[in-house]
Amino acid sequence: MTATASFSALGTTAIVAVAEAAALDAAQAAVERELAGIDAACSRFRSDSELALVNASAGKAVRVGPVLLDALREALRAAAATDGLVDPTIGRTLRTLGYDRTFALVRARDGRTFRARSSLVSGWRSVALDEDASRVRIPRGTELDLGATAKALAADRAARAAAVAARCGVLVSLGGDVSVEGEAPQGGWAVRAADHHAAAPDAPGQTIAVETGGIATSGTAVRTWRAGRTVLHHIVDPRSGLPASTPWRTVTVAAATCVDANAASTAAIVLGDAAPRWLAERGLPARLVTVTGATDTVAGWPREDA
Repeated sequence: MTATASFSALGTTAIVAVAEAAALDAAQAAVERELAGIDAACSRFRSDSELALVNASAGKAVRVGPVLLDALREALRAAAATDGLVDPTIGRTLRTLGYDRTFALVRARDGRTFRARSSLVSGWRSVALDEDASRVRIPRGTELDLGATAKALAADRAARAAAVAARCGVLVSLGGDVSVEGEAPQGGWAVRAADHHAAAPDAPGQTIAVETGGIATSGTAVRTWRAGRTVLHHIVDPRSGLPASTPWRTVTVAAATCVDANAASTAAIVLGDAAPRWLAERGLPARLVTVTGATDTVAGWPREDA
């Protein structure tokens, strides 16, 4: 019999589900350890995080621990796989646009008087990562943000650790970034694709069955804030240094890992009209929802009436 637990982590809701109820405590403890490690290494909003030290030391080589090294490796791999559409060097841009603190604080700010500024993105190729020496150097004036990959990596790492601890199939969801390890229950894990991970069951969306790999959703409708009369969102187009101009409200992608799924869903938002073809060429099943609510699916994603 399956069992599920949820708790707050990484500024969102973490959900742990196990195929054997007796293993839930062990799985949750493993997930909490992994998420604590990711937060200490990769948070842009903790002054004591390793990422904060890297950003504060721009222009100098900084030794990093194994968790941040893994996160940086995955961020650069995602950047290469998307031809720079997903770029970890957008940190300064996000900060000057207004995403300069945890999103709960951003949302609470009086946006009527806030004025956003854009800034150029130095580009992922400017990041010098020496994996053998566990050192990274970014150019002066550059700040890293790992938001497009670190939470997804946390889901993948946590699912692997939980499956080992629980000795059964496990699903981990972090604000809609989903990773599955081990043998799924009969019929697969039920995962809801919607605009918001906390959407009610009767809200617009689709429930699918997942047996392996990762699912990720990126969107422009939830993490938004106001700068004067302008509404901004958190998915930056590195080519312009501005929030992506896109026809998509939500893109959900299935891939071998949650990191791969999240990189693809983020890239699809940035690509705009070209996203369906880009996803299909890569064999990535996806569900795309326009700002008006129309739905498109590619690469074998289940039809909504299936």
